Amino acid sequence: MARKSDSQPFPAIDHDVIRELAQLLDETGLTEIEFERDGVSIRVARYASGPVGRARSADTAAVPPTAVTSAPAPIDPAQHPGVVASPMVGTAYLAPAPGDRPFVEVGATVKAGDPVMIIEAMKTMNQIPAPRAGTVIQILVEDGQPVEYGEPLMIIE
Repeated sequence: MARKSDSQPFPAIDHDVIRELAQLLDETGLTEIEFERDGVSIRVARYASGPVGRARSADTAAVPPTAVTSAPAPIDPAQHPGVVASPMVGTAYLAPAPGDRPFVEVGATVKAGDPVMIIEAMKTMNQIPAPRAGTVIQILVEDGQPVEYGEPLMIIE
């Protein structure tokens, strides 16, 4: 006779982790977060009624339609070959501590592996290294801004 634990196809759900992830959504204003540990993946998402967009897209919505059609389309930072994308969901910090100088500024030269910012995820500070050597030409996030997985953080050429 098989024990009950042998017949369980899935590991037990950790409700505390789900609560922490939901609280992180509330604190950061994110709409979705995913967490994986020991082969178990948990995704928590919040869907609002009506269209949901990033704060950056709200800036372009205020532009009159005539200005949008007459101006050339801006280059999408996510499509730039030198983009540094967020490897995780969390809060981006440009300096190692409040009041300190930022890791990098526009115009700074970096080597591959140099820290360019920190992303705090679930109360853990994760240094984000430069994926390539080059010059920082644009920083796309502000200090303390919530970021999502894959969101462009900066451009290094």
